[in-house]
Amino acid sequence: MKATVESRSALNFWSIYQHGFARVAACTGHTVIADPLANAEAVLRQAQACARDGVAVAVFPELGLTGYSIEDLLLQDPVLDEVEQALRNVVAGSADLLPVLVVGAPLRHRHRIYNCAVIVHRGRILGVAPKSYPPNYREFYERRQIASGENERGGTIRVGGLEVPFGIDLLFEAEDVPGLVLHAEICEDMWVPVPPSAEAALAGATVLANLSGSPITVGRAEDRRLLCRAASARCLAAYVYSAAGLGESTTDLSWDGQTMIYENGALLAETDRFASDDQYAVADVDLDLLRQERHRMGTFDDNRRAHAGRTDDFRRVPFRLDAPTADLGLKRRVERFPFVPADADRLALDCYEAYNIQVAGLQQRLSAIGGPKVVIGVSGGLDSTHALIVAARAMDRAGRPRSDILAFTLPGFATSDHTKDNAHKLMNSLGVTAAELDITPTARLMLKEMGHPFAAGEPVYDVTFENVQAGLRTDYLFRLANQRGGIVLGTGDLSELALGWSTYGVGDQMSHYNVNSGVPKTLIQHLIRWVIGSEQFDEETGRTLAAILDTEISPELVPGEEMQSTESKIGPYALHDFTLFYVLRYGFRPSKIAFLAWHAWHEADAGAWPPGFPEAKRVAYDLAEIRRWLEVFCRRFFAFAQFKRSAMPNGPKVSAGGSLSPRGDWRAPSDGNAAAWLRDLGRIDV
Repeated sequence: MKATVESRSALNFWSIYQHGFARVAACTGHTVIADPLANAEAVLRQAQACARDGVAVAVFPELGLTGYSIEDLLLQDPVLDEVEQALRNVVAGSADLLPVLVVGAPLRHRHRIYNCAVIVHRGRILGVAPKSYPPNYREFYERRQIASGENERGGTIRVGGLEVPFGIDLLFEAEDVPGLVLHAEICEDMWVPVPPSAEAALAGATVLANLSGSPITVGRAEDRRLLCRAASARCLAAYVYSAAGLGESTTDLSWDGQTMIYENGALLAETDRFASDDQYAVADVDLDLLRQERHRMGTFDDNRRAHAGRTDDFRRVPFRLDAPTADLGLKRRVERFPFVPADADRLALDCYEAYNIQVAGLQQRLSAIGGPKVVIGVSGGLDSTHALIVAARAMDRAGRPRSDILAFTLPGFATSDHTKDNAHKLMNSLGVTAAELDITPTARLMLKEMGHPFAAGEPVYDVTFENVQAGLRTDYLFRLANQRGGIVLGTGDLSELALGWSTYGVGDQMSHYNVNSGVPKTLIQHLIRWVIGSEQFDEETGRTLAAILDTEISPELVPGEEMQSTESKIGPYALHDFTLFYVLRYGFRPSKIAFLAWHAWHEADAGAWPPGFPEAKRVAYDLAEIRRWLEVFCRRFFAFAQFKRSAMPNGPKVSAGGSLSPRGDWRAPSDGNAAAWLRDLGRIDV
């Protein structure tokens, strides 16, 4: 019987919920002190707005149904009675609403009052999570009214005439949204050394909610941000934080209503503080990203096993979200260039670190092998330019003369005067030992001895014609290094390694050490801009670097009037680097990468561009183009180029996005295939 290969289920391409996202909201608003019925109306008002926005989980402030700052009024039966009625109103009002509502309320249980997060969805209470650590210091006096829920595990509580799960061991899992697992903790719980959310994350929670009262004092907002960010990064989770705002008592305190959503250490959304009306931060959490991070970071599960005595006892409460399938847009920032942040300060710091990682790597390698000279081919293009200025700074830091850099320009059949002149200007301004070695006579001889048609005068510019030139350049550099006591410095970048855009063996794939192997093509131009802007070298060098930045990316191997364009052959490096980041860092499927790429690239005027990015190059790509070049990437990356990476030289990892070293971030068979990725890509109907 003939085997058949079936693709995955049909794809609703424009739905965020089809691509592993879940929309969450952190809500705050005007609280009415000791009026649960009014506060329930406010909760439902915001819940309805969240439902219209396609929100899956909406988190409200601590004790939101009564107000946090009511002190001993928490012990008054009229208030507590109305809390019960207010909860019934919220439950009834949620019946036809999409979001899971995480609402703060004081509840009577056994002999005490508990400060609780009540989880409500579509007309029922899924469970109740009590606050573990009511504070009793400085301005806080909660234990006067509130019992600790620290040891509440495995129990139930009676609310609205029904017994529902009660405890800090509750996870609320969406059966129809893979990866959406919710846990709730309350205010002070986040501030202790081992928060309940940490155990919950180890038990499987991906969305950690914090209902907070938290009066504001100078500096406290930054403290909250620090803790939320750290919790999301440490727990490989989303952290959704909602603090009480206007309407709370100002007898001795004030309130700012801070809301924020972090995901794995990154801020996705926040609202203005001290607002006078309803506010909610909303963002699309990437559940696939969190799952992939946990898959990769084996120590996360090691930690779970170390705490299995507690984490294995968590209870899972299932529910169906029935998420919308409509196009809801995407509420999260997607960088056009994942390796190049658009924020100016962040980019400057990244460039400083990347450049110095490369410099330090080369300096250490030279020191470790006896201080040889550096032999480098300089074409006048971006990659060799950047490698040369890295080498120059490495020599400076080592206290060695730049003349120990032996730089050669090696013109071939299609080398332009423009790039060659730039190469000479750069070498001269840096003060390296510069020379020119014309490879065309040797190339003609080789082509003649091979019987290549070009030697007989025919304009045949095939891969052999190109690789004869690329191979000769590398061959000369290695022999020059032998002759003059040096090592060959590689210049090929991370993007070329990904696509296999290099000549294998005796070609630009090989060197003794490659400082650019961890740097994507889209970052190199910004590194050079940073070198100019931070005045790492003199003005003359800066002018030459600026001229090189304006030059079209080309291998310059094929003669002709029109410049040979690399990107016209293999596609835009902007899209390839976008794909590379999400494949290498997170293992995303092509259909999801296409979804993200469309949101990042479909409109040139939308969103931020990196500082200094040329206006003329600010382009847009439609879905058909994105899909086309994704296919090229998948075929080259998964089915072709690995054998070149399996034999790649040493070089430093630079970006947190990853490297392609077979000794580091990426280990794959050289004889793999791209079938699974191409089948997934085929699900996109353009």
